[in-house]
Amino acid sequence: METAKFDRNTITIESEDRKTLCKSSGSVLKFDGFLKVYSNQSKDDDEQILPEMSKGPINIEALIDEQHFTQPPPRYSEASLVKKLEELGIGRPSTYASIISTIANRGYTEIINKRFFPTDRGKLISAFLEKLFSKYVDYNFTAGLEDQLDEITSGKESWLKVLEMFWKDFNSNVSEVKEKRTREVLDLLNESLGALIFDTDKEGKIVRKCQLCDTGTLSLKNSFRGGAFIGCSNYPECKFTRPLSKAKAAAQSQLAEPKYLGKHENGNDIFLKNGRFGPYLQYEKILEENIKEEKTKKRKKTNKKKTEVNELLKNVSIPKGIELESIGLEKAKFLCSLPKSLGINPENQKEITLNTGRFGPYLKCENKSARIENVEEIFSIGLNRAISLIAEAKPGRMSSSIIKDLGEHPEDKKPVRIMKGQYGPYIKYKSLNATIPEEKDPVEVTMEEALILIEKRREYDKNKKSKGKKKK
Repeated sequence: METAKFDRNTITIESEDRKTLCKSSGSVLKFDGFLKVYSNQSKDDDEQILPEMSKGPINIEALIDEQHFTQPPPRYSEASLVKKLEELGIGRPSTYASIISTIANRGYTEIINKRFFPTDRGKLISAFLEKLFSKYVDYNFTAGLEDQLDEITSGKESWLKVLEMFWKDFNSNVSEVKEKRTREVLDLLNESLGALIFDTDKEGKIVRKCQLCDTGTLSLKNSFRGGAFIGCSNYPECKFTRPLSKAKAAAQSQLAEPKYLGKHENGNDIFLKNGRFGPYLQYEKILEENIKEEKTKKRKKTNKKKTEVNELLKNVSIPKGIELESIGLEKAKFLCSLPKSLGINPENQKEITLNTGRFGPYLKCENKSARIENVEEIFSIGLNRAISLIAEAKPGRMSSSIIKDLGEHPEDKKPVRIMKGQYGPYIKYKSLNATIPEEKDPVEVTMEEALILIEKRREYDKNKKSKGKKKK
């Protein structure tokens, strides 16, 4: 289908004495294109659609006086980013999906409420490329190279000639950058990132004075283990450090000390803490009595079985997008209770569970998963809403090596599956693989039979391990 066509317009209404000026900017739809059948384009399009107007006098019957505060441009969503790429002539429909997946999978951005937000890594790489490889991140260069690639496809241009022209300048640029010292590169990034990574005073000037020693200068530094951070020039005398992001630094200072939230359902205290990977909740989870093998290394190499009550600290990460100020005892208890069952799906009589993962909160029902785009909805979502989201979700991809999915293990709800193997079919449960007897058809194996085979495999592994210890 043809793409829709818009004209970018600004409507200006001016009084006769030119003392009153009313202005509005937006787009005027000139050709419907695919929007003729796709009418939901406004959901991901934050641009205002204006009516078509012509010059001339108008009669204003009433004025609505409203205060307006200028807002920054909205963050790109997948739809608005693709639209911008089309406007700039960057990429093609066949490459948009790979572009979006690359910036997300490599950690250049994080997706919060359907919007892309740059990470510290993304900001650093962008500043590095803009300062040292400015030609190759220029929109016009990228668009021109796309046109050359189209000409190569159509046979109008030689790929060898295009590659030779590109490589000659690019190789020279890389050689120049390789000669630069690390400190010189970091100084360039300090200048480029400036207001993004350092605080500013009331006059808008960048403040790089160390808050700890008052004599050192804050600067961008890099460590092999932890990545980029802000440190003091007086190191090692002054050991002041903070994260690259000012927002993370503020959250870290806010949680310099663990914040007590209240009591967990089990009677233990819940604390809000800040860690290497961001803020999290922590409480003590009391486990049942179990048998623990303890080796004595100093005197005799014998094993002692000791019954004890293990008290383990349970850490619960806070999904991105949730404001720390809004987390009280009730929300903390809710997050600590995940994964949580919302009820039974009437379509397949399977349980719908709510949980949080690497990409935020999500729903799980059998082989279907549905993301919850609005992170705050995790605290209020009910069964009806969950059923509708699961119904709209597509089934997850199942490995071609899976013969049969038996369902969830009754103890921990982990999947139990029959898999194809190099030496024949077997039962897969977590990290345990149980062999299926040769006379048994793998398709006819039931969950009850699978649980028996899993227990036999556990016993076999346990006996094998104890025999190995005796030989030593």
